[in-house]
Amino acid sequence: MASFPVEVLLGIYLGLLVGIIPALVSWAMAFTFRYFAGVTVPAFGVAVLAIALAGVNGGLLALADKSITASPNAERIVVAILVVSMASMYAHSKGDSMGADFPKRLTLTSLRNRTLSKDVVDFVGGAGEVRIHVVGEVADMEGYPPLPEPLRAEIRGGEWTFPADLRLDELEQRLAERLKTEFDLGDVSVTVDERGRATVVAAPPFSGLSKRIEDGRHAVSVDALLPTGLARGDEVTLLTTDAQVRGTVVSARSGSSESVAVPEQPTVEDGEQLPAPVQAPTTDGGEGRLTAGVRRTDAQPLLRADRAKVVVESRGTRREYELVSLLRRSDMRFRRVTPHSGQPLDGVTIGEAALRERYDVAVFAVRKPGGWRIAPEDTTELVAGEQLFVVGTRADLDAFEEAVA
Repeated sequence: MASFPVEVLLGIYLGLLVGIIPALVSWAMAFTFRYFAGVTVPAFGVAVLAIALAGVNGGLLALADKSITASPNAERIVVAILVVSMASMYAHSKGDSMGADFPKRLTLTSLRNRTLSKDVVDFVGGAGEVRIHVVGEVADMEGYPPLPEPLRAEIRGGEWTFPADLRLDELEQRLAERLKTEFDLGDVSVTVDERGRATVVAAPPFSGLSKRIEDGRHAVSVDALLPTGLARGDEVTLLTTDAQVRGTVVSARSGSSESVAVPEQPTVEDGEQLPAPVQAPTTDGGEGRLTAGVRRTDAQPLLRADRAKVVVESRGTRREYELVSLLRRSDMRFRRVTPHSGQPLDGVTIGEAALRERYDVAVFAVRKPGGWRIAPEDTTELVAGEQLFVVGTRADLDAFEEAVA
């Protein structure tokens, strides 16, 4: 017979060896009853069942059986029984807690509809916004050349704002489109977690034309009189002597250069900062050469033609740009003004303030705690600290801002 410490060690070894299956059964029972019925199985009963499964009849009652306690290897068996009981009770506890916390209905839709954690949402004007930033290194996409280091650093240091109520898959899709547009990436894959942290795998801008052409299309170049402002991605109709072909602009060159130079800083007009021009290359008009992506069946008429006439198709109307254009044509501007406390607009309605009569300006938007109010009524009360968007001439806006802000 071995010494007592050795018997204890053998008992622990035996308990761990034979207690694996009973512990799994204990976990499964606790999880099943808790998840489906909301009932917690008594831990003592689970321990008795586990010891019975381990091969000792009667479970914990075996500790009072003289045939066991008086046997030559009693210490070993008793220790094994205790190990099996503790393992089963631990598994029972974990199974019960997992059954309580596990989602009752876990579907692919619920996984797809996950949104961002609430503690990363910034509430701006009553609406939630979230700032997505890139964590870690921007990885290179397999099968493409590596990213230039300046471009990699620019993507890694960027930050993008989106509505906070978007699902994670929508955030990933929108961020991928933003990255493609802003950095002209050839391809990009984005993963966003619930903390608003993005992992980016990107391919550098393509140097050739083949990657810009969709499947089933051919790139065909023709000489033509190109309009000013033609950019890659525009939809055009190419007219030849015997055909009319629709296509998408891949590249265009006109005049002495391929594109209009883009200033590095926003321009300033009469002390007012204007937005920088778009970064997409555009033609400056005149005789040039156009490469368009067309269907395979439409490629032959263009290849036979010496020249083509280019008709640019409309992409629709952007009403906000049309509004700004109309205001500028009328020598009008709009400006954001924040009245301070104690000023004439604090605590009065728009009708009482008589802005048109006193200052010759009009309020077309007010930011309230609950969100923006567009075209507010005369009964809308103005409060210090709220932002107003007003429209008028530059001189009237300056006088109004000096009077109320």
